[in-house]
Amino acid sequence: MNKTLAALAFTLPFTVLAASAHAAPEHYTIDGTHTFPRFSYNHFGFSKQLSRFNKTTGTVTFDQAAKTGAVDVTIDMKSVDTGFELFDGHIQGTEFLDTANHPTSTFKSTRVVFEGDKPVSVEGNLTIKGVTRPVTLTITSFQAMPHPILKKDAIGANATTVIKRSEFNAGKYAPNVGDEVTLDIAIEAIKQ
Repeated sequence: MNKTLAALAFTLPFTVLAASAHAAPEHYTIDGTHTFPRFSYNHFGFSKQLSRFNKTTGTVTFDQAAKTGAVDVTIDMKSVDTGFELFDGHIQGTEFLDTANHPTSTFKSTRVVFEGDKPVSVEGNLTIKGVTRPVTLTITSFQAMPHPILKKDAIGANATTVIKRSEFNAGKYAPNVGDEVTLDIAIEAIKQ
């Protein structure tokens, strides 16, 4: 009996390690009804303007045990919503988003940084108007749990970063209209 207990005590930690090592990454599809990239900028010093994009698609891969992940997002730039239809058309022009030639923007992660069990930042490449630049999204909140209505595993996060629009060939009226643009992304994704 003592030999059996000793053998069990010896093999149990290795069994647990082997099981966790075999945990596979989980794949999630972005929920476009709850995912909205927002952007804000200084307007002639009068106010901070806030707008968003209404159509976003993509995938998230998340492996909490291995502390790895990946994000691949596509934003429909024609879905820009400033709250004013005339300005929506203006901001889609060649001087700003140039949606006729660049209808989408993408973010593809290169690294997800974890602290403990939760991701705290996502490094990756942001492409706007055909220009790709590295950015780091700081995650301000993160949740992984079963969705209370859909009864499927889900993840959600809020993240932020600051870019210069002039670096993406969209710098018209800078610096009077702020060159620095704050991006705030609310994202939810459902396990496939």
